[in-house]
Amino acid sequence: MTDRQAVPPDEETPMTDTQAVPPPMTGWQAVAARDNAAWCDLMCRAHGRPGTFAERAWTNPARTPPFYPDAVTLSPDATAADVLGRIDAGPGASVKDSFATLDLPGFEVLFEARWIHRAAPDRTPTDWAAVEGAATLRDWARAFGEPGLFPPALLAEATIVYGRTDGEITTGAVLTTGAPATGPAGEPTVSHAGDPGSGPAVSPAVGVSNVFGPDEDAAWAGALAMAAELFPGRPLVGYEIDPTTALSHGFTTTGPLRVWIKP
Repeated sequence: MTDRQAVPPDEETPMTDTQAVPPPMTGWQAVAARDNAAWCDLMCRAHGRPGTFAERAWTNPARTPPFYPDAVTLSPDATAADVLGRIDAGPGASVKDSFATLDLPGFEVLFEARWIHRAAPDRTPTDWAAVEGAATLRDWARAFGEPGLFPPALLAEATIVYGRTDGEITTGAVLTTGAPATGPAGEPTVSHAGDPGSGPAVSPAVGVSNVFGPDEDAAWAGALAMAAELFPGRPLVGYEIDPTTALSHGFTTTGPLRVWIKP
């Protein structure tokens, strides 16, 4: 079942008064898109392939690691020109169309999904933990099913969490908090850990991604418990092709996205 079938466009969930208010003129869809772009950029930098943030899109001139797009739009006003001239647009190129507004000649839709958001979860007891070293990260990546995809450099800016069964890592997720800020003129003021005189930019939300485990419901419960423990009071964002389980854990859908690929 595709996400569009699961949650039709006319059934978007309204924001309630108890939910945190996103930055003006954006909404949680834009917050989620920017957080996701920051995670994609972190993954690329960890693999030695940094991308570039502009006002309407994040792009990478080099082919990105497996499962990660070559571009992520940051505004519904983004056009094909904002992405195709800044990536290797040959076969295999992919673009995350964060607002499902692009028309990309020569590309086809790989999948459709929904951005999700929820208010800050309450703290609950959990036996999950955060990855703190390369050896544990290797075990996490092996359990995730992609050994070698997650370099230790990720741990400097992302929080990777896990649960164990009989001593072995069997479930986990990624929590992200870095997102480029926007300057007075609308230009991104990107700062990364290690840049002289600056620290990482901070998103108003915590991104939740790469949730996995044999029991999807338990995996989401563990991810939310860790988010509440490590980032108390912060709302959560992310995206899912099928958001059914996320919705059962208090998330709402905030808008559509598409991922395009060049055959």
